[in-house]
Amino acid sequence: MTRSYPDTLAAPIVRELVVKKSRFIARVAPVHSVDDADAVIAAVRRQYWDARHNCTAMITGFLGDQARSSDDGEPSGTAGMPMLEVLRRRGLTDVVAVVTRYFGGVKLGAGGLIRAYSTAVSEALDEAVLLHRQELLEARIDVPHGDAGRIDNALRDWAATHSGTFGEVAYGAAASFTLWIRPSDQAVLIDDVAAFSSGAVSPTFGITRVVDVAE
Repeated sequence: MTRSYPDTLAAPIVRELVVKKSRFIARVAPVHSVDDADAVIAAVRRQYWDARHNCTAMITGFLGDQARSSDDGEPSGTAGMPMLEVLRRRGLTDVVAVVTRYFGGVKLGAGGLIRAYSTAVSEALDEAVLLHRQELLEARIDVPHGDAGRIDNALRDWAATHSGTFGEVAYGAAASFTLWIRPSDQAVLIDDVAAFSSGAVSPTFGITRVVDVAE
């Protein structure tokens, strides 16, 4: 059974929201670790050093099992946690959100702050390009050199039509092709390779790996 993984982002996004003269500048960015997220937060704090608040939320880990947030001086529970809930509702991981607030002189109250911080993150994510994490299975097909050209073309076509990835080709005693396929396509590949090789070739399967695939 193929495991389902949370999505992540392809690139950072910055979005500004103004609520009753307060500026909320949201940055959401992909990260690979907590240290990466801390580096993004530190860079934003340096950039907006004169802002009253730089509130943060992050989720990390392949399964999104690590989370952290900070209200950075806003009333408890009005900034970091609402931002974190937006990331969770969107099904994301390996992502950090930083919302910088420049106070506009009008108090928003707890409810207003929760709406402003969560909306700032949500609107930034509306503009983001997502990467879907998939588990792919390694498949190797060894063929005689005389058949390599024909099998090469057939495997490239197969990968293109089955959301697979055509890997490296190695030449030794035989031509060795590597594909990365969805585990659910394993039986399909076996049947199709048998069909276009007249039963002379069958794939062998190796490791699985998790890759990021654009929408």
